[in-house]
Amino acid sequence: MKKFLYKIRMPKDAGWLLPGLQVKRWFGLIILGTVISLLGLCVLFDMRPVYFAVGILKYIAVTVNQDILGLVLLIAGAYVFIKGWKNTNYSILDLTEERDRHALLESLYKRRKLNYGPKIVAVGGGTGLSTMLKGIKKITNNITAVVTVGDDGGSSGRLRQEMGILPPGDIRNCIAALADDEDLVTKLFQYRFKTGEGLEGHSFGNLFLTALCAITGNMVRAVQESSKVLNIRGRVLPSTLDDMKLSAEMTDGTIVEGESNIPETGKRIKRLFTTPSHCKPLPDVIQAIKEADLIILGPGSLYTSVIPNLLITEISEAISKSSAKKIYVCNIMTQPGETTNYTASEHIQAILQHAGYPNMIDAVLVNNSLPEDLSPDYAKANSYPVVVDTDAIKAKNINVVSTRLYEENEEKYVRHSPSRLARAIAYWYKKQLKNKANKK
Repeated sequence: MKKFLYKIRMPKDAGWLLPGLQVKRWFGLIILGTVISLLGLCVLFDMRPVYFAVGILKYIAVTVNQDILGLVLLIAGAYVFIKGWKNTNYSILDLTEERDRHALLESLYKRRKLNYGPKIVAVGGGTGLSTMLKGIKKITNNITAVVTVGDDGGSSGRLRQEMGILPPGDIRNCIAALADDEDLVTKLFQYRFKTGEGLEGHSFGNLFLTALCAITGNMVRAVQESSKVLNIRGRVLPSTLDDMKLSAEMTDGTIVEGESNIPETGKRIKRLFTTPSHCKPLPDVIQAIKEADLIILGPGSLYTSVIPNLLITEISEAISKSSAKKIYVCNIMTQPGETTNYTASEHIQAILQHAGYPNMIDAVLVNNSLPEDLSPDYAKANSYPVVVDTDAIKAKNINVVSTRLYEENEEKYVRHSPSRLARAIAYWYKKQLKNKANKK
């Protein structure tokens, strides 16, 4: 019997009856209003609609088998309802292609369902944060990505220096990562010019954000308008609107200025600091942290992507005071010039030290496996898998969540897998909620 049921496929159009779309109720009101209006019209012209309707139903009930009648009416009613509702909406939206119609249904259902997901604040920058956002957006629409603005290299650095704006690169990557679909507009946003005097090296998205910043007056408005264009899930916020510049003091006492210069020294970092020393946080960032159910730190470059956000005192304080669950996603490999020979507990210690609060992290998510044939370029660059020193981590009253997180490309480089990251974080978060419920 079960095998038979599994073979029965629900018609595609029946998908419009799935709960959670929040559209059937309004169409139901249209039907109800139409029926009531028709009854009123019939009564007004003394057509005695109720009398005739009852007479017809009584005749049908006596002469026709009730089981057959009920089944026919049920199928006919459902068919008319679905067909009418679907075509009404298609007419309004002017959708003629079949693939567009089914894409609309899928997109609408996902969005309605994801609107009830947890409120997540993801703090970081670089490719690590955007990678994670690609997976997290499949869990919830309630995402706030808090992005560092310390970048001074590449296209972002040039625009920052020449145009006096916040570096748009990391912000652009996060907007693209949260886009609803990897369509042509998203690809255009990420397109990087390979030739052209003054254009070479710039991405279209960076230039687009720069232009919008000039039109709207600030980067926040520019990001909001860009997000509308790409129809993103959630929102992207710079951690500050101040012209924040990063500097590092090395263990030998030397000072290195500039985010792009810090990894180049090859020296061990003692502490990171900003100019100005006290950057003001974006108010929306603080509010998002206060309302968050889950706060995620990383993954990404420890000193140039994650920690810069925590150097803004009010952000670290808000995370410390938050009742949200807090998890840090540790890097898979050490990063030459930043975290050479760092263990997982040393990554955590650097975060706690710069944040200034001991309760910034409830758990750390670590990768627990690697392919046997890693690219030899890692060893040449003095980059090795991060050692997970579990005892040292637990000594800080932080739990260790260990699972496979990597995906491998053709060059044998390993990166965090967006889907594996999202599943691991979602599983841990649900487990925390379950444990909390059991304690009550």
